[in-house]
Amino acid sequence: MARQDALFDDAADPAGPGAGGTAPAAPAGAPLAERLRPRHLDEVIGQSHLLGPGKPLRVAFEQRRLHSMILWGPPGVGKTTLARLLAGAMDAQFSVLSAVLSGVKDIRDAVAQAELARAQGRRSIVFVDEVHRFNKSQQDAFLPHVESGLFTFIGATTENPSFEVNSALLSRATVHVLKALDDDEQRALLARAQAALQAPAMDAAAAARLVGYADGDARRLLNAYENLVSQLPAGTAVIDESLLERSLGEQLRRYDKGGDQFYDSISALHKSVRGSDPDASLYWFARMLDGGADPRYLARRLIRMANEDVGNADPRALRLALDAAETYERLGSPEGELALAQAVVYLAVAPKSNAVYAAWKAVRAFVKQDATRPVPAHLRNAPTKLMKSLGHGEGYRYAHDEPGGFAAGERYWPEGLDPAPRFYEPVPRGLELRIGEKLAELRRLNDEAAGASGTAGGG
Repeated sequence: MARQDALFDDAADPAGPGAGGTAPAAPAGAPLAERLRPRHLDEVIGQSHLLGPGKPLRVAFEQRRLHSMILWGPPGVGKTTLARLLAGAMDAQFSVLSAVLSGVKDIRDAVAQAELARAQGRRSIVFVDEVHRFNKSQQDAFLPHVESGLFTFIGATTENPSFEVNSALLSRATVHVLKALDDDEQRALLARAQAALQAPAMDAAAAARLVGYADGDARRLLNAYENLVSQLPAGTAVIDESLLERSLGEQLRRYDKGGDQFYDSISALHKSVRGSDPDASLYWFARMLDGGADPRYLARRLIRMANEDVGNADPRALRLALDAAETYERLGSPEGELALAQAVVYLAVAPKSNAVYAAWKAVRAFVKQDATRPVPAHLRNAPTKLMKSLGHGEGYRYAHDEPGGFAAGERYWPEGLDPAPRFYEPVPRGLELRIGEKLAELRRLNDEAAGASGTAGGG
């Protein structure tokens, strides 16, 4: 059954702007993460892009103006907390559904509760945690009631709502993207936890390690810290790394986010792919996942490898890497990790070329140090009579009208670049083997045309 949360019935805070709702304190025996859950908007750590002055959710709190929304972000960033605070600010009934445990019957119960609240002159919020786990028919069940204004719908999801939420429901809700807490925000939360537990101080190295372990997840940080403090030997004056490792054991990351070992591991993965060793590539990929690396980060690195190390030797590699990243967004962990592993193996066994990567670096360096040369008149656009009278476009040869679709001897470089520089040198592997042969033939035709006309041909 849908759970009706009456905690806010007597807790609405009509105080000044930005006050938001005030939630009651958690019971003394509740987990630390629940005890430290913000009871007031100003206690929220992070999400300043949504809660800062003039930002969307701050305005909604200040004006007590409800709107249906999807809160999209990683675990432990405050999605449920914000929904609860909104309900408190609006003095609204708050019904909670978990898409993991609830079905259509629970949705009907929430609708009945909202109808009863409306009869009593109160607004209602229906909060659906992990909304991406509801199927299409379950999501559709909300639509008529959202449209009629019976309740305000708030969905929370860790997955991309573009893929996981029905377009009809998505069109009726504003998507607010929540961000993982940064290191400074996690340290602020850690200080709040230390004060709440009256725990010993933690040295800088241990704090950095714990923050790296939590990886922006406030709940993970607080649970680990509470577990750590509960196991401290009597008389502990300072919590150091040895105490941290003893407490967290296998849970503790094998490398710290942003630390040397993290970058050493991604370097090993990249170099194994570049070196065409699929087994070593899979090993380092699995090591990073096991160590807690964000699969989305690894997906971005695979896209980079496809561009930087495979390139035009096999242009399909980039598409496959992009498809793997999109598949992970749809499936999440652990199912989506298989698509990333497939991309790892494909990139490792694909023919390699960094020719475009090298050419791009070279041409950027060249342009940076070279003069700003004017565009030759025959290459300029000529949309007006004046431009045509100035000779813009005059003499330009339209390649599609030339034999073989190639205007042999035509020059596309600014004046004064003789001989024309050459940046792109295809490697004799994969598709670039054929690209190189094609370029060699085009250059031969250019040389012949230049010899026949007595002018220098462009590269």
